[in-house]
Amino acid sequence: MPISPTEPTPVRPLAELNAAIRALVHGGLGTPEARREYELLLVEWAASVQTDVSEAA
Repeated sequence: MPISPTEPTPVRPLAELNAAIRALVHGGLGTPEARREYELLLVEWAASVQTDVSEAA
């Protein structure tokens, strides 16, 4: 299910998201579930980066 811009997305710290992404990639993305989790982490990572940029401005 796509995330719409109106839905609030909990944003974890970038360091936590980076660690989760690295662990997932290290374990492999061979299953559809792993790829879906990776996609969700990337969406959350992008939202976190955008939040950091907005707060810096």
